[in-house]
Amino acid sequence: MAGREHHVQTAVALSCVVRCMELTQVSTACVWMKPFNAEAHERYLATGDSLGKAGAYSIQGPGSELVERLDGDFTTVVGFPLRLVANLLAQSGVNVPVDIDALYVSKPYGNWASFHG
Repeated sequence: MAGREHHVQTAVALSCVVRCMELTQVSTACVWMKPFNAEAHERYLATGDSLGKAGAYSIQGPGSELVERLDGDFTTVVGFPLRLVANLLAQSGVNVPVDIDALYVSKPYGNWASFHG
């Protein structure tokens, strides 16, 4: 993936038999990886972070060093698109007790702000 872009898609399904409700949506983000650098890749592989990860990196961890930029929701790439989940819950009438917009402004992951507004 070095030097190229790829799309990360995370699907969310919300289902409730009692309410006869089924909502499904997909969040997509585009990730551009930095050009290949043998030293950087060796350092990354030595962390063990690539093991057990879709795409062999975690944008919220050491794998972020391989990422050039991101277009889309950072939490989609992490694997749990917070805004999408909150919207689906609100559509279904569930009160979301967290201010999602404030959460996005505070950017709780240490490197979240590095990637996209």
